Amino acid sequence: MSHQRIRIATILSDLLLINGGFALAYVIRYQWQWLRPVSPSFWVPFADYYGQMLLLNILLIFTFIQVRVWRRKRGEFWVDELSRISYAVAAGIGLLSMIAFFVQPTPFSRLMYFWAFLAIVVLIGTARLLRRILLGALYQRGILADRVLVIGSGEVGRSLIRTLLARPDLGYKAVGYLHDGESENNIGLGRIPNLGTFADLQNTLSERPQLHTVFIALPGEMHQQISQLLRLCQQHGVRAQVVPDLLQLSMNRVEFNNMAGIPTLGVRDVGITRAQQLTKRLLDLAIIVLGGIPALLVMGIIVLAIRLDSPGPVIYKAMRVGKNGRLFPMYKFRSMVVDADRHKDELKQFNQADGPIFKMKDDPRMTRVGRFIRRVSLDELPQIYNVLLGQMSLVGPRPPLAEEVSEYKPWHKQRLSVIGGITGLWQVSGRSDLTFDELCLLDIYYIENWSIALDIRILLQTIPHSLFGRGAY
Repeated sequence: MSHQRIRIATILSDLLLINGGFALAYVIRYQWQWLRPVSPSFWVPFADYYGQMLLLNILLIFTFIQVRVWRRKRGEFWVDELSRISYAVAAGIGLLSMIAFFVQPTPFSRLMYFWAFLAIVVLIGTARLLRRILLGALYQRGILADRVLVIGSGEVGRSLIRTLLARPDLGYKAVGYLHDGESENNIGLGRIPNLGTFADLQNTLSERPQLHTVFIALPGEMHQQISQLLRLCQQHGVRAQVVPDLLQLSMNRVEFNNMAGIPTLGVRDVGITRAQQLTKRLLDLAIIVLGGIPALLVMGIIVLAIRLDSPGPVIYKAMRVGKNGRLFPMYKFRSMVVDADRHKDELKQFNQADGPIFKMKDDPRMTRVGRFIRRVSLDELPQIYNVLLGQMSLVGPRPPLAEEVSEYKPWHKQRLSVIGGITGLWQVSGRSDLTFDELCLLDIYYIENWSIALDIRILLQTIPHSLFGRGAY
């Protein structure tokens, strides 16, 4: 199904829900009689409202077009979409009320219009939310997503790819990138393949006719090459968009100011501010207080299971690297045999992860209970203690081992600029199925785009990802 067909299906479903909402409003007003009873002399059959319902359809089609309710806006949050829907419906209902005031049709009920507004907004808003969830799941698997090519692997290109990886709901799937020819920028970007330099665009477009969009993220001084690339995309019928580098800064780091009529550009500090850290800390503590008792009960069961399953301590402690490279002891439920660390070197040849991290799907050091609690991430529960101590947060980049950090490239170390977390954007985007570069890209995106809403979204998404054990080993 193309995006055009999705748009047509959305319009048809909205029209169906408009009429369904109007019918529901009639039931609420005349059958259930909420807020005010209906006098028998004023009771009318629903058929008497057919004319007003038809007029409302016409008015809402007009307001939906004017407010651009049916126009696709990538990256728009559901709350923003619901706001536009509410505004359009309110405008349509308002116009219907004005017409009814002058015409004085029979029947005429102001409460009927009130319930119609609420019912239509709730029905269409819920439908849009369900559509987002369904399309998000499809986009996550690459279904219906537009195939895109990124030209440029500098800071702007990496920032763009971070966004594409972190926001599959945008409906884009990067099939590869072309670097700008500079050796220092010719780096790995996770599973997104390097297809050559920007000079290879002609061959890339010919070999990949399914490409929908090309994002050009080259330095601003390459304006002549950018113009050539734009013409080349136009010749192949591929949509091209230029990402302005703004002195090699991502847009969320640029601050626009007005100084007595003179526009100025500033640079925001990257990372989470002190005020945001305090807000994040209060959120962590509030969630721990609310979920403390259930968590303790689950932890008690896990302690008993580990004791019965294998000899040795229940808690495993390992030194991890926290914010700004500070070491701290991180706690987990023991999921392996007691001397597991001594056998790590013997198993490195079976490592299934790239980069400096070690991951093995069928690790022979795992205990029976350990295999289960690792799959559903329950082995991480003791880290609540690290959160209480302020060494970690509920959400954030995963704290690495010191031996892993020693192999980091300079740009990897950006993930160490904030406090690490129990869960994070990496966990709800694939967990161990991700490459190390992708993990770092997602962590940097999280740091640059942090918000309370993002933390809450990650926490809510962690629950189903943990229960189903997606990408966990």
